[in-house]
Formats: sequence, C-alpha cells, structure tokens
Amino acid sequence: MAKKLQYFDLNGLGESIRYILYYSGEKFEDVRYDRSSWPIQSVKDSLPYGQLPLYQEGNRSLNQSLAIARYVAVKANLLPSDPWDQAVLDAAVFNIYDFWSKVGQYIREKDAAAKEAVRKEILTETVVFYFSRFEKELKANNGYFGGKLSWADFILIGIVETTNLFLNAEVEKGYPTIVALLNKIRSLPGVKSYIATRKPYSL
Repeated sequence: MAKKLQYFDLNGLGESIRYILYYSGEKFEDVRYDRSSWPIQSVKDSLPYGQLPLYQEGNRSLNQSLAIARYVAVKANLLPSDPWDQAVLDAAVFNIYDFWSKVGQYIREKDAAAKEAVRKEILTETVVFYFSRFEKELKANNGYFGGKLSWADFILIGIVETTNLFLNAEVEKGYPTIVALLNKIRSLPGVKSYIATRKPYSL
C-alpha cells in the first residue's frame, strides 16, 4: 500500500511524523511544498480542510498532525497498550501543544513590534513555565514521558526544533533532560540517516 506524507519543506508540525516514519523504517513519499509559495490553490483545494499535513495510505487519507503522528506511532510500537498509559502520553502531547499555541501566536502576528513582544514573552515566561515542567516529568520517568521511548517524545522534539527555527533560539538550553532526549531522538536508527541527508531548514 503506497504511503505519502504531504507537508511544507520545513520542520513544523510534520517533522515529528517524519521522524517516526523514518524510525519505523516505513517507506513513504515525502511530498514537500515551499511555504513561501503557499497557498498552492490546486493542492489546498484537494485537502479535506485546506490544511497540511496530510497522510495517505492507498486511497485513505488522514489529516491533523496529532492524529497522523499517533497513528504512525502505533505501527512503530511507540504507544503502550494500557489505556491509562496512553492517556498519560496524550496529556503530555496536549501540554506540548499548549506551549506550541503560544509559538503559533508569534508566527501569525504581523505587526513587528507586537511580534517581538510575543517572542520576548515566550522566551522569558512561556518556555520557563512549560519546559521546567517537561524537564521534571522526563526526569521522573527515565528521560521519557512514559518511562520509555514513545510518540510523545517525538512530538516534543519536533516542537522544540520548530520553535528554535521560528524564534532563532535554543529553547532547550538549561534543561539537560530535554537536551538528552533531543540527542537520543536525533541518534535513533532511521532518524539519524534522515537528518544527515536533509537540507538545512530556513524561513
């Protein structure tokens, strides 16, 4: 069954999915669009809600980045079987996306002064609030959100890397357990070789 992931040619909400797919060894078509040229109307019109990413298997398609990531994570054995343990990881992912919503505010802001004010708030307040809690949770669970490698860990690293790209920062600095997880994910089989062959992202 042919598999395809459509997203922009940057990390964003698609990179965690790419990492999981490459880690799992899944063969898939990695379709990328230039963000500066978006919207490409013919592509946008073909999407269920006009948004990327979109994952396809044969004639089936799935939108929403978290739904896609969770689905491919199941196939990569990155989701526990116990419902409570699943819910704990889901909560971690939702917390990560709560942080991401603030970064999204920065990305969407058009006024230069307001944009810089949001950036400052993120780096001085939002990162401290969320990352201190992520750090504590990881540290208490063997360096992972669920005690061992899971899809939530991939989500965090994808969001960290994307935040760094958009804010021109290193938000993980000062949080050694998050840094350690970042290095672990980047060193995984499949992920490491993918990173070595991709071109640097730029805005």
